[in-house]
Amino acid sequence: MPLHIDVLTLFPRMLEGFLAESILGKGIERGLLSVKVHDLRAWATDKHRTADDRPFGGGAGMVMKAEPVFAAFEQLQKPGCRRIYLTPDGASFTTAMAEGLSREQHLILLSGHYEGIDQRIRDCLIDQEISIGDYVLTNGTVAAAVVIDALSRFIPGVLGEEKSLTHESFTNKLLDFPQYTRPAEFRGMSVPEVLLSGNHAEIEKWRHAKCLEKTRLVRPDLLK
Repeated sequence: MPLHIDVLTLFPRMLEGFLAESILGKGIERGLLSVKVHDLRAWATDKHRTADDRPFGGGAGMVMKAEPVFAAFEQLQKPGCRRIYLTPDGASFTTAMAEGLSREQHLILLSGHYEGIDQRIRDCLIDQEISIGDYVLTNGTVAAAVVIDALSRFIPGVLGEEKSLTHESFTNKLLDFPQYTRPAEFRGMSVPEVLLSGNHAEIEKWRHAKCLEKTRLVRPDLLK
């Protein structure tokens, strides 16, 4: 049974083009996974479809209300589903996390907005909180897109060449090696001779050395 993902957001149109394009769009079209985007306001009960309110205790901004979120989860969740909140104060998103999520059968992704969500949602409904980086976005819909894209690559058949998963940044805890394509000469710049040699053992050796070199320079923390 393919993975199904429900996304809850106040800005569903942000994902329309994203989900229809490139490798992810083809994977969805071929039925390798399915994604449905929901407008949280559909579960609001007042005539203005209110999904946020002022925070108790004062302060700037608005907080997403508990009522529509609880109603949405109660309608959408199935036994065994994993419920995720995208938030700057969540656990850092990693390749290993993406791979683990790709093996689930049902995910519900809640996109935060404004000053966040009512804490009672986090206390009662959420299984996992994820941050895609140490910065703040205008809302969590973009973060949900990042998570969907990253995990989709681990679903068998989504990538045209599965080898891509083992030859890229972070998969082996190293940053990626430099890539070149034709022409071999361009404006006085040449492709390294080893890549033109046909000697695959030497090519792999060169690539590994370049991975180490790049990682030491840019992300030495990964080598620990």
